[in-house]
Amino acid sequence: MKKRFLIGLLLLLLLSTYSSKNSIDNQYKLNIKEIIVENNNILKKKEVKEEFSFLYNQNIFLLNDKTIAQNLNKKSFIESFKIKKIYPDKIKIVVFEKQPIAILQNKKEKHYYTNKNEIIEFLNLREFKNLPIVFSDKKNFKIFYSDLKKIEFPLNIIKSLQFFKSQRWDIVTRKDQTIKLPTSEYKKSLSNFLEIKNKDNFNRYKIFDYRIKDQLILK
Repeated sequence: MKKRFLIGLLLLLLLSTYSSKNSIDNQYKLNIKEIIVENNNILKKKEVKEEFSFLYNQNIFLLNDKTIAQNLNKKSFIESFKIKKIYPDKIKIVVFEKQPIAILQNKKEKHYYTNKNEIIEFLNLREFKNLPIVFSDKKNFKIFYSDLKKIEFPLNIIKSLQFFKSQRWDIVTRKDQTIKLPTSEYKKSLSNFLEIKNKDNFNRYKIFDYRIKDQLILK
């Protein structure tokens, strides 16, 4: 009886060890070994993979989108993502990138400014070389950009914008025309410029000075 009990106990231990080892092996097989990237237009695949490199060797079954989002660099080009699990050890990441609308130059620091009022890392990218250059901080440009959108002022005609300590803006267009705005009620001035900018008798002027209330000085 005692001999049968010892044999049974030994078999139980052997089966438990085998089962435990099998479980560890299966778990290891579910660790992420390959990342496939899709829908990237700005970032290179290598750069996207580096952003998500912390996922390598994590268990594919335990992936959590919220945790992944928290680990991403907030100033990167990645706006959002979708992940598809390809068992046993691959994932496909579809990325959606942020859209820069201007280059923000604040003192010596340079960033991209996005259509969602974020600043992200500046990279010398060919597709964004013609974006307007904004000489200002984020706070002041956010207000001004909001006002530009309200009157549907097209950003594509702007070459640069500059904010002065006197709390007013200058805009230089791609035709090298300078719009000098007042400190307040400048939306009215901008709307007026949009009305007259394409008229023949205004094409020869390089300066549109709105700084004096209810006046336009042309030079």
